[in-house]
Parts: sequence; structure tokens; C-alpha cells
Amino acid sequence: MCHIKQFGIIMLISFCGEILNLLIPVPIPASIYGLVLMLFALIMGWVPLDKVEETGSFLIDIMPVMFIPAAVGLLNSWADLKEIWIQLLFVTAVTTELVMIVSGKAAQWMIRRKEKK
Repeated sequence: MCHIKQFGIIMLISFCGEILNLLIPVPIPASIYGLVLMLFALIMGWVPLDKVEETGSFLIDIMPVMFIPAAVGLLNSWADLKEIWIQLLFVTAVTTELVMIVSGKAAQWMIRRKEKK
């Protein structure tokens, strides 16, 4: 029952992100709105971490499984993608590298900030 309640909280916040996506005419994915809402709710203490932590960890653990349908979709679209696969590979490599660099810098900044306190 605990996991169902935690999952319900996560889904409610995700649903609020979907609503914001419909109301705000900015090309930002609904999942980003949901993540920002969850972060805000956690920071403000409206949703205590222990009320979503176990189910959130579980969802992170099974995240690779969630990419299987997307990979199958890419395989089904291979006829359309085979002409531009080199460009796709390049863009994927560059953006992955940028995400790693930005994430590392953000983590270093947070660690330094915590050490100063």
C-alpha cells in the first residue's frame, strides 16, 4: 500500500506537469514541468522525501526497461533513418558529452558549496 501511495503522489505531480504543458504555450516537455514541480514540492516541504523515495528509487532502477519501446520504434523507422544515421550519431555523441560536462560541473559546484558551509 505504501508504494501505491508514493506512486500516486509521483503520478499526481506528473499530471500537474501535463496540465502546465497544455496551459503554457512554451515548447517545454511536460516531464520537465513535472520534475520542476517535484523539486519545488520537495524543497518547500510539501512532499517529504520519505513519502516518495522508495518508489522513486524503484522507478530509477527500472528506467532502462522503459527505453525498450523507443529502441524498437527506432528499429521500425530504420528505413527513414539510414540516410542520416551518421548525423544522428554525431549529435547524440556531442549532446551526451555536453550533458556529462554540465552534470559534472554542477556536481562539483554543489560539493564545493556544501564544503564551505
